[in-house]
Amino acid sequence: MQNVFIINFNSLYEILDEIKENLSFKIIKFEDEEDFDKKFDLYRLDRLDHLIISKTHHKLLPNINITDKNFLDFNNLPLSFKKLSELINIKLIKLKFNQQSKIIIKGYELNLNSKFFSKDNLKLKLTEKEIEIILYLKDLKTKHDVADLQKNIWGYSSNMETHTVETHIYRLRKKISDLFKDEKFILTHKNGYFID
Repeated sequence: MQNVFIINFNSLYEILDEIKENLSFKIIKFEDEEDFDKKFDLYRLDRLDHLIISKTHHKLLPNINITDKNFLDFNNLPLSFKKLSELINIKLIKLKFNQQSKIIIKGYELNLNSKFFSKDNLKLKLTEKEIEIILYLKDLKTKHDVADLQKNIWGYSSNMETHTVETHIYRLRKKISDLFKDEKFILTHKNGYFID
């Protein structure tokens, strides 16, 4: 879920807080710029999945690298709640699109929008399932056995055949090896598969 940070804008926070169960994003309130400056590391502001709403322009916020992409400007006040909601959702959709356009994994760039996996000007088109495998192996940083992959990628129970998982892993490794000459992107361990 994406975050919307509201700085020094209590009236807006109170309105959104009243309807928070109907929102597609999480709202977090900061009393002022100093409060935001103290706490921003807690919310991993290096990522592009957050939106900042403040009465203070982002260029005046201290010590924080915020771009226009992450900031909702209120130059055209007043505006209706419907318009405000549209503006927030459009900004969040754009941020999500930009975030998905570049995920770095072991020196490779994975673009979830175009489904390209690339490195050194070489591009490999991946299937949706191959992307799911890579993201699953990358995110949890643990070794995943076939039963785990069956359950969490395919939704199969553990009593089903392991052939599907092994075939997908084999084909994905071969595609990466053939194009990038990298035979160690997905590693095998006695406890399963992993990306280190």
